Amino acid sequence: MANSLHSENNKPIVLWLFTCAFTVFAMMIIGAITRLSEAGLSMVEWRPLIGALPPLNEEEWQRVFDLYQQSPEYLKKNSWMNLDDFKSIFFWEWFHRLWGRLIGIVFALPLIFFWVRKIIPPGYHLKFLGLLALGGAQGFMGWYMVKSGLVDVPAVSHYRLAAHLGLAFIIITALLWSGLSLTLKTRRVASAALHVHGWITLAFIAITICWGAFTAGLDAGLVYNETFPKMGGAWVPPDFWQHETLWANIVENHSVIQFTHRWLAIGTLIMVSGFWLHGMMRGLRFRALHAAMLVALIQLALGIATLLSGVHLHIAVAHQAGAIILWGLMIICLYQTRPVKQSVQA
Repeated sequence: MANSLHSENNKPIVLWLFTCAFTVFAMMIIGAITRLSEAGLSMVEWRPLIGALPPLNEEEWQRVFDLYQQSPEYLKKNSWMNLDDFKSIFFWEWFHRLWGRLIGIVFALPLIFFWVRKIIPPGYHLKFLGLLALGGAQGFMGWYMVKSGLVDVPAVSHYRLAAHLGLAFIIITALLWSGLSLTLKTRRVASAALHVHGWITLAFIAITICWGAFTAGLDAGLVYNETFPKMGGAWVPPDFWQHETLWANIVENHSVIQFTHRWLAIGTLIMVSGFWLHGMMRGLRFRALHAAMLVALIQLALGIATLLSGVHLHIAVAHQAGAIILWGLMIICLYQTRPVKQSVQA
């Protein structure tokens, strides 16, 4: 018989969900490295099953290199590459896809075990199946993104990159929230006002992350990266108006995308600071709230450092990691402040 919520029997399920959340976090970091090392278009095939194995002999290496030589990236950017150069960029994209397959195994096998043992709590069967479907959709979205860079222009669509990253955030959110809802350490704080404030703050963070994906997808961080907050010696970039409409400039103009991301990032710090102060004023002090405030400060500093360093790989990866950590902390804050009819103590 399936057990109830907040039971000691849920500990293995909670551990499984949090482990899966960590593997998704790692996947997002690997994805950042793949993108920043310009390895994302090195695999021009999508072979969900046999593609888990890397080339195992020189003949197979030559075959995948021949395929890459027909791609726009090789023809327009990397025609100087030989086979050894190709191997150096191939690894991260292969590892990124392999890690995605491992996440599927880490999620699916325990799910089958819990299902057969009938220890999944009531109401969670469809939720877990939904998470499995989201994982499959993410794999398809990843290929759909890569495919956009294999046609004419050797770069993926920044819209598809944002969708791919956004879906990863949805998955990690669902995993964290499911785990929190089953853990014995239930919410200790309940405040409707702070909870609504938290959702508004999270929405602002989501928009900032979206424009961060646009910035990364278009390599917009490589322009106007000498100074902060000014761009080209001015508060507004000189080439702000390249397209006919304001919206077109905000989502297509490299300079304006970076400009928008800069000020959204500053706005995010202000929003998180306001959320933190709101909690302090109400006497609702808890670790996730303080940690969110600290990480928001670090995240802005990492963003500025990423820009001024010319998008140095390690700093840029740390910046993406900071965004995920801040997001996760806000999810914990939202869970802990969710109003309930009867407060439940840990």
